[in-house]
Formats: sequence, C-alpha cells, structure tokens
Amino acid sequence: MRLLFKQRFFSWFDSYDIYDEEGRTVFTVQGRLAWGHCLEIHDGAGGHIGTVKEEVLTFLPRFRLYLGGSYAGEIRKELTLFRPSFRLDLNGWRIQGNFLEWDYEIEDEAGRRVASLSKQLFNWTDTYVIDVEREQDAVYALMVALAIDAAKCSQSN
Repeated sequence: MRLLFKQRFFSWFDSYDIYDEEGRTVFTVQGRLAWGHCLEIHDGAGGHIGTVKEEVLTFLPRFRLYLGGSYAGEIRKELTLFRPSFRLDLNGWRIQGNFLEWDYEIEDEAGRRVASLSKQLFNWTDTYVIDVEREQDAVYALMVALAIDAAKCSQSN
C-alpha cells in the first residue's frame, strides 16, 4: 500500500492530507493548539483514529503515539553524530534513516521491512511517500512519519 503524505499549504496549525495511489483522501491530520505538536489523525469519513503528541521539556524530540484513546508506543530522537537516529517503541519495530534525513526504513523484530518513508523534494510543502507492506500497519507507519516530520520541524525552530 502506498500513501502520499502532503502538508496543506495554508494552515494555522499542522494539517495534512494523506492520499492513496488513486488520489483518494484516506486520512486527514489536524494539529491542535497545545504545548508541542499534537496531531490528530482522522479517517476519510472524519472519525478519530489516533493521536501523535509531543512530550515537552525534553532535550531531544519525543512523541507518544495513541491509537484511538489507547497508548500504542513512542518514538524519540537520539543523539548521534552522522546519521539521524530514532528509537521506536512500537510493535517491536526498528527504524533507520539515511544521512540527509529524507529516507527511513521501518523493520520488524525479524528484520523484515514493514514500511519505508521517503521525502519528496521540490514541493511547496512537506511531502512524503509511505510504502507499507501490510495495510493494517498503515496508521502506525503514518504516526511514525508524522512524528519524524514534527521532530524535524521542532529542531529547525
């Protein structure tokens, strides 16, 4: 399953539309007024699916991930010299990024690819392609992508 993750151009808060390969809106993401990033994920019909919430007052960016109202895991940036590194506490997954922080691979405990995330260059807004191996992992992969994008935004401010 391939998802196109595109930030909206004019928005007071973070907001994104996530499309499938046919261009249909599969998810929408709305930022809420909060300390740190707080991103709510909705399905195509507008139903709340999950939340990505930044922990404030931490040295490096850290995000808690909620599926519905239940805690699902967290992702946090780690201090490294040459390669972006995130620690993922979600479904036993691991994540690795490339040097430029544009491409990421998510693997399960056995080393099988779960999803990949690639930033598309030369767009007016942040745009990513998320390739997910199993459709049931799409929301989790989207939450990871949102947290990484928000972490990059936090660090650039």
